[in-house]
Amino acid sequence: MPFGCVTLGDKKDYNQPSEVTDRYDLGQVIKTEEFCEIFRAKEKTTGKLYTCKKFLKRDGRKVRKAAKNEIIILKMVKHPNILQLVDVYITRKEYFIFLELATGREVFDWILDQGYYSEKDTSNVIRQVLEAVAYLHSLKIVHRNLKQLENLVYYNRLKNSKIVISDFHLAKLENGLIKEPCGTPEYLAPEVVGRQRYGRPVDCWAIGVIMYILLSGNPPFYEEADEDDYENHDKNLFRKILAGDYEFDPPYWDDISQAAKELVTRLMEVEQDQRITAEEAISHEWISGNAASDKNIKDGVCAQIEKNFARAKWKVGVDVLKPYE
Repeated sequence: MPFGCVTLGDKKDYNQPSEVTDRYDLGQVIKTEEFCEIFRAKEKTTGKLYTCKKFLKRDGRKVRKAAKNEIIILKMVKHPNILQLVDVYITRKEYFIFLELATGREVFDWILDQGYYSEKDTSNVIRQVLEAVAYLHSLKIVHRNLKQLENLVYYNRLKNSKIVISDFHLAKLENGLIKEPCGTPEYLAPEVVGRQRYGRPVDCWAIGVIMYILLSGNPPFYEEADEDDYENHDKNLFRKILAGDYEFDPPYWDDISQAAKELVTRLMEVEQDQRITAEEAISHEWISGNAASDKNIKDGVCAQIEKNFARAKWKVGVDVLKPYE
């Protein structure tokens, strides 16, 4: 399908708003994110449903930059585990990004709905994420905002649905190491927290955090905080991340295989140049072999997920790292 607008900054290439509404019916806003509103859209000629992200230019330079960045990155990628770009329209006032519609559930919801959940199920999820990230890294793209609460979802509700990654407004081409910090605090790698230059290994660290959570229901780095005391919360959290201060705490990890713990440890290696790559992790025995246990761990994992995440204790959606010193 041809894109409605190819260039991003040439005024004579602006689309008219009518071009969008002539082609698509935009429903009500289904979600509001930091930089954009998200709609369910229906293509009039085919009746196909898509996701539409609308960025308002008047909302500032950061919003305009996020929209342009997402468009540039999404035009570069095509992978079964990445939500694909369908169409782009750029008017004088807005950016419209049309994407495939993922109708499946977020990973947590999927786990809670299962009658049986094991390491092998987790391994299948992590393998798909690793394959998508290895592909991105082969293009020198760093996602920078991997987290399972929002941007890892099932493509549809079929039993064997694939996992897809979305939300590329913070993704960046690694032309030399990156300096500006961003991301969601609990998933940040030590090099980001420490204000060092960083690159693709930050995504592998985030996958390690996700894997830790999916196997135990607990975050590896966590700090209790009063609702109005997020500054001290982040300081203490970041100290733990910088030190790699996490444990495989009993009883949550008692039934988890040594191979799983070993892969988590390699993904969450504090030194970024020693951290396992996505490509290497795909070949790990817990992913590609038979090392993942098939023991049912659902009850313990679900109890901890509901305890730690249902109360929205994590500041989900915070995409900019603030100074903590």
